[in-house]
Amino acid sequence: MTSLLRLSLRPLRKPLSTLPPNPLLRSFSASSSPTPPSKPRIYAELSKARLSSLVVLTTSCGFLSAGLPLTLSLPTMLGASFGTALCASSASTWNQVLEVDRDKKMKRTRLRPLPAGNVSIQEASALAITTGTLGGLTLYAFTDPLTTALGLGNIALYAPIYTLTKPRSEINTWVGAIVGAIPPVMGWTAAGGNLLDPECAFLASSLFLWQFPHFFALSWMHRVDYSRGGFQMVPCNDPTGDRTASLITRYSVYLSTLPILSTFAGITSSMFAVEGFLLNGYLLYRAKKFDDDRSNGNARKVFLTSLWYLPCLLGLFIFHSKNWNDESQKEIQEKVVALREKGKALCVHEVLDSKDLCPVPHTSSAPKVSAPASN
Repeated sequence: MTSLLRLSLRPLRKPLSTLPPNPLLRSFSASSSPTPPSKPRIYAELSKARLSSLVVLTTSCGFLSAGLPLTLSLPTMLGASFGTALCASSASTWNQVLEVDRDKKMKRTRLRPLPAGNVSIQEASALAITTGTLGGLTLYAFTDPLTTALGLGNIALYAPIYTLTKPRSEINTWVGAIVGAIPPVMGWTAAGGNLLDPECAFLASSLFLWQFPHFFALSWMHRVDYSRGGFQMVPCNDPTGDRTASLITRYSVYLSTLPILSTFAGITSSMFAVEGFLLNGYLLYRAKKFDDDRSNGNARKVFLTSLWYLPCLLGLFIFHSKNWNDESQKEIQEKVVALREKGKALCVHEVLDSKDLCPVPHTSSAPKVSAPASN
């Protein structure tokens, strides 16, 4: 027994550094080291893929509001949505290129591709140029010059103007709300609608007003982080939360009037006002709860409510739109049949008699000449 104890207490003849490496430990250490993200994942993060999916949703809703038969308009709708998503990708990438130094200071953004060093500024800029160019070409090929101009103009409004305003003035939130209101308008114009149509006003107003309870709730939760990055957000300059709560409540009230106004304007049925009353009632309830208690928990509930509120509002608007009634559909179908009989190239804008926006020359039928009366 004594010999065994002596053997166990005897120092190792070879130092640990000279021992042969253990393959199991080597494989474990290799697997535990973080692997760099793939290029598709990096490009998706630069493009803010989740934000682009929201852009596709709102663009498609704007297009569907026109009530066109999908058998005729599906390629145009897909082209408009895809082109708008590419423009949004370009704008989001330029935003991160311009804000890379500020993103390094914020916890919620420091792991983005540029601050983390996973991609160079040159490569990100090349991605922004490529997606912006492809987005403009896609819109021009599938829609019309007005929709194309709106898409390219929105890149300029978001990237330099909105981005450079964020560290300088609280008005950046209102500029960003204009950016978010343009995609559904693009969907409407791509379907042949006019900028002065009441449906277009409803779509733009919905997205513009919705962004205030949505973003003020988000920025309240991350107000310390936004301050760390040097951004001039309302919650960063509002220690008591009075202004933030007031703005969330005020714009929620403005939103609640839209279903009523659209019904009185004759663009939706009366059921939209009834269902919109219930939908907006819950949003106002959540806004009131935040006003009573400005906690991050209540702000998060306002934010989560806004996520499902928007698709519900737009879905109800499309469902109750009078553009989808039988008489409107019958009139559109008759125009489609008439154009096919004439052997003409089908154009969505011509079907809607939008003479100013249609890239195909509009030709009206010759006036009927009545036969002379017989004596």
